[in-house]
Amino acid sequence: MVAKRRPRGVLGLGWACFESAAAGRTEHVPTSKDYPESVMRRITFTAGGGLGWKISALASTRDKPAPLKIVVVPGAPSWAEYWAPVLAAMPADREMVVVDRPGFAASEPATCVPDIRLQALALSPLLQPAPGQRILLVGQSYGAAIATVMAARNPKALAGVVLLSSFLGEPGPTARFLVSLGMRVLSLIPRDLRNAILEVSGQSAQLVHMRQALQRLNVPVHVIHGDADDFAPIELAERLVAETRSRAPMRFIRVPGANHFLNDGPLDVLIGALERCIPLPPTPAPAPAFRLPALPSLPALPSLPALPKLAWFHPKPGARHQAAAGA
Repeated sequence: MVAKRRPRGVLGLGWACFESAAAGRTEHVPTSKDYPESVMRRITFTAGGGLGWKISALASTRDKPAPLKIVVVPGAPSWAEYWAPVLAAMPADREMVVVDRPGFAASEPATCVPDIRLQALALSPLLQPAPGQRILLVGQSYGAAIATVMAARNPKALAGVVLLSSFLGEPGPTARFLVSLGMRVLSLIPRDLRNAILEVSGQSAQLVHMRQALQRLNVPVHVIHGDADDFAPIELAERLVAETRSRAPMRFIRVPGANHFLNDGPLDVLIGALERCIPLPPTPAPAPAFRLPALPSLPALPSLPALPKLAWFHPKPGARHQAAAGA
């Protein structure tokens, strides 16, 4: 099945917000029209922390839990359907869950949730693994800060954290123009765009929570960024890696020619970058060669004294033959 081509980039995403709002839909085009439920399905769960919100997400369809689950916290606007081609391309030994964050698409509440700590608490059920399962947590754009706070609170099952196209408070030229324009017409634009602009314009004060979480993290952190990103400058991501003193190593991965929306680009580029962040299973140690145990060495026997010579005994020559003849 060939998926329909969805609008690309931030302008395409913005237009999709207007189109879906006019039609009364929570998604631009429901993924069920592109992919059967044997590939992916819509799921809902109750937000953590007793918040009670209904949270919507897209999840890979698997007969049994895969050894690795990739959890994606998208940016703003947060629409999981834009990750549908990536979900469809997951191999059988991986599964992926992409969430619609609070305030977006089919997730509650309808209003903006500006506190990233509250969003992290709401999304915490995503980090509950199946028995024996490991989780790779991916935060995209605005979702990078939220994912970092989530990881610091629930590190037990994590194989690593990926900060993808991290938005770090200072917009690039494209984002700066769009946010400035959106603030002027805030009451006229659809809910998802309005909530996205409110989130992005107020993020700078929230980054202290992200930095504190990074310092506490004891799992590998991978920062992936395209060098053609005009929405979130790559220099800020490089500076984050250089200045953070974390308990676990942080690695920076530059993607040549990639823009802010890596999930809208060639699938092999994004999936290849994510695969580099998955730890390899430990190589089993070779079985030891079988050897018989060495026998203990016996102590040396003491040397016996020489027998004394019997000087008084001198048999006569031929006596033995004479005795035999007499018999």
